[in-house]
Amino acid sequence: MSELTPAQMDALVSLLDDPDMEVKNHVREKIISMGAEIIPFLEQKWETSFNPEVQKEIEELVHDLQFSLVKSRLAEWRDSEDRDLLTGLWILNTYQYPDLDFAKLNAEMHQIYFEVWTSFKNDLQPYDQVRIINNVLFNTLRFSANTKNFHSPGNSMLSTVLDTKKGNPISLCAIYLLVAKKLGLPIYGVNLPNLFVLTYKSADITFYINAFNKGLIFSRQDIFNYLEHLKIEPKEEFFEPCAHLDIILRSLRNLGNAFEKLGESNKVDEVREMISILENQ
Repeated sequence: MSELTPAQMDALVSLLDDPDMEVKNHVREKIISMGAEIIPFLEQKWETSFNPEVQKEIEELVHDLQFSLVKSRLAEWRDSEDRDLLTGLWILNTYQYPDLDFAKLNAEMHQIYFEVWTSFKNDLQPYDQVRIINNVLFNTLRFSANTKNFHSPGNSMLSTVLDTKKGNPISLCAIYLLVAKKLGLPIYGVNLPNLFVLTYKSADITFYINAFNKGLIFSRQDIFNYLEHLKIEPKEEFFEPCAHLDIILRSLRNLGNAFEKLGESNKVDEVREMISILENQ
């Protein structure tokens, strides 16, 4: 963990409530420099401390260390070759739930895929394949739009959406997309203004799917009508597949908006930091 002995570590942590700001800042820097491996030690110190000042300092340190880990994972993900969607969603999820295990999320997603796969037939027409996915996700498994708490930060957390079966357009689309990809279907995300949808796009056929409305199937003309209704000029990107990076960026922007509505300005700033990491390509 570090070059310090447990006794030296104890002494270091006990200096966190030193009245001398210079000492306190030096201690904080020293602890931060040790990286995320020191978190379990700090959590243990928090549990055994009876000093609220020290506890508060430890909480802030643990958060800073965990946030640094999220940022370095995001940068790694940005620079990875495939930018795996589930990995990106897991990293975003660990911002709120630092102890979330990727394997747990992966197993839950595999279970959903398995439920769809057992009902699926490869020789069906695309529309019928999509209807099967819709039936399993929205009828059997009962995933639905979180219209009551549309702006909740939980809507951007895949683990929360899997637990509650409620999400916003992008989180429901992400689950749909991960399942469809595993089935080998040409289904992709589409970045519409105010709404995130999916497209089934092959050489023979293109149509769109609204996961926020139980997988409603619609056409290119419907997108034109939607944009006209919003008085927004049609752009090619509103009809075409977007990258995994766009999905994670949009999820982060939703998360930032959720914290803004809750008045959590520190978290809004941290989300902006995460966005700038992904935009800095």
